[in-house]
Amino acid sequence: MLIIKNGKIVDPASGMEQTGDVVVEDGKIVQLGGSFAGQAGASDEVIEAQGLVVAPGLIDTHVHFRDPGYTYKEDIYTGAHAAAAGGFTTVVCMANTKPVADNEETVSYIVKKAGKACVHVRTAAAVTKGLKGKELTDFEALYRCGAVGFTDDGIPLQDAALLEEAMMQAARLDVPISLHEEDSSMILRPGVNAGKVAEALQYGGAPAASESTMVERDCALALKTRASVVIQHISAKKSVEAVRSYWRRGARIHGEVTPQHFSLTEDIVLEKGSLARVNPPIRTEEDRQALIEGLKDGTLDIIATDHAPHSREEKARDIKAAPSGMIGLETSLALGITNLVKQGHLSLMDLLEKMTVNPARLYRLNAGALAEGAPADLVIFDENESWTVTDNFRSKSNNSPFIGQTLTGRVKYTICGGKTVYRDGQTAF
Repeated sequence: MLIIKNGKIVDPASGMEQTGDVVVEDGKIVQLGGSFAGQAGASDEVIEAQGLVVAPGLIDTHVHFRDPGYTYKEDIYTGAHAAAAGGFTTVVCMANTKPVADNEETVSYIVKKAGKACVHVRTAAAVTKGLKGKELTDFEALYRCGAVGFTDDGIPLQDAALLEEAMMQAARLDVPISLHEEDSSMILRPGVNAGKVAEALQYGGAPAASESTMVERDCALALKTRASVVIQHISAKKSVEAVRSYWRRGARIHGEVTPQHFSLTEDIVLEKGSLARVNPPIRTEEDRQALIEGLKDGTLDIIATDHAPHSREEKARDIKAAPSGMIGLETSLALGITNLVKQGHLSLMDLLEKMTVNPARLYRLNAGALAEGAPADLVIFDENESWTVTDNFRSKSNNSPFIGQTLTGRVKYTICGGKTVYRDGQTAF
C-alpha cells in the first residue's frame, strides 16, 4: 500500500482542489481525499506531501524517443526515465524512427519494448509510407498493432488531397491525426525565424507564413472531414487565429504548444545558437503573447514538449549544419509554472488541464484524472521551489537552451501504476 499524506490534491478532470490523503493499493487509487483512517504496515510506503501538490501524472502527446534506429540519441527506456523525472506517466512517441513506424513490424517492436518501460509509452504511426508524403499507410492494420494516432511529424504533408483522405481514414477509426505545419517552399533555411535574428546571422530562416498558410488549409480540411486534428507545436500568431476561427466553427481542432514557444523569443538563438534551433522556429514576442492568449482562451488546449534529443556532437556543429530540436520532458512542468502560472496567465488547475485530462481525452487514454478505482498515475511536486537547470538530465541527450536558467516548480515524486518511478532526484531503474 502507498499512502500520500496531507497533499494539496488538484484534479482538473473533476475540478477537485482540496487538502487530504491519497491511498493506493494494487495499482489503483482506493481513497481520494479525507484522512487515512488505517494503520500503515511495515511494508507500506508513506509519502508526507504537506505543502506539495498531488495531481494526475502528466501526459505528453509529442515525444521522440528515437527507437528504433537512432538510439545513440535516446531510447525507449532512457526516454521513459526522462519522462518520469519530469512528472510524466504517459507519453506518445512520434513515427520518424529508422525504420519509420509505417509498418506492423516496427509498431509492434515499439509497443513490445514500451511494455517494459517505467512509464506508459504509446506510439503514433506514420501517415505516409517512408514519411514521403506520396502513399498512405494501412491505418487500420497499424491501429490494430497498437498505434494510438497518426503523424508524419517532422515533415509537412504538402498534398492536400492525400491529407484529406488521411483525415477521413483517421475519422473512421476515431483517432487523432497530428500535423507538422511548415510549407518548405517558403523556407530559405529551417530552424530560425525569418526576422531580425536570421538577418543578423545571414541565415535565411523560416517565415511565420510558412506555418500559418498550411494551418489555414488544414483547419478547413478538418472542418470538412470531421477528423480529430492536432495542429502541432504552433509558433505563430496567425496560426493561433486560424485555429481559433475554425474551432469556433465546430472543427475538431486541437492546438498544441510547446514550453519553448511560450517561454522564449527568437533572441535566444543569439545566446544559445544551435541549442535554440527548432522546427518550427521560436518567433517574436508578439507571437509568444498570441500563444499565451491562445492558452488562456482554450484555443491551444494541449501542452506538449516535442522532446527531440540529439547528441552533443550533432548540436556542437555550426547552427546551419546542426539538426533542429531540443529535449523538454524534464523542464516542461517548471516552465509552465514559471512562465504561465507565476506570471498570472493561467491558474495551476488550467495548466494541469492542458497537461493531463485534455491529452488523455484526445487519445482516449484511461489516464489524466484522479478518482477512486482509477489507475494510480500521479505526480507530486512543489509549485514554489526554485531550482537551476543543469546538464545532468536523465535523457541521453542534453540539448536544452534552458540550461543555466532558474525555474520554479520541482517534481518530487512520480508514481506510475502505483509504483514510485521517480523520487526527488533519483529515477527508479
